[in-house]
Amino acid sequence: MLMRTDPFREIDRIAEQFFGTAARPAVMHMDAYRDGDFFYAAFDLPGVDPDSIDCTVQRNVLTVRAERRRPTGDTVELVAAERPMGTFSRQLFLSDTLDTDRLEAGYDNGVLTLRIPVAERARPRRVAVATGNGHGRREIDA
Repeated sequence: MLMRTDPFREIDRIAEQFFGTAARPAVMHMDAYRDGDFFYAAFDLPGVDPDSIDCTVQRNVLTVRAERRRPTGDTVELVAAERPMGTFSRQLFLSDTLDTDRLEAGYDNGVLTLRIPVAERARPRRVAVATGNGHGRREIDA
């Protein structure tokens, strides 16, 4: 048997049932980092059906949407309802230096990981520099 210890959780549950939304805002936690020639964004989405995940990119705005639903049915009796349910959404504004045409997404162990390559034009490259008389050339990092 589960014991209820949070007296305010019951008020949140009633508000959620009455208004149809969670009284506490649902958060999609994220880590973002660059590793070499790739940019990564990892979103915590435990308990989300992978078929409900939708990733779109439009004008360098990445939108991630996902839905978590409660079990339903005639025999289901809700005893505690503390996990946020419903539709989650998060937007990231991506730089022009990322190649969104080659974005890859994977969902494993409740984590959605996006892998976005850094665009070729944004990668470091060597540039040939001519000397004043035009006879000698050397390369420098740009």
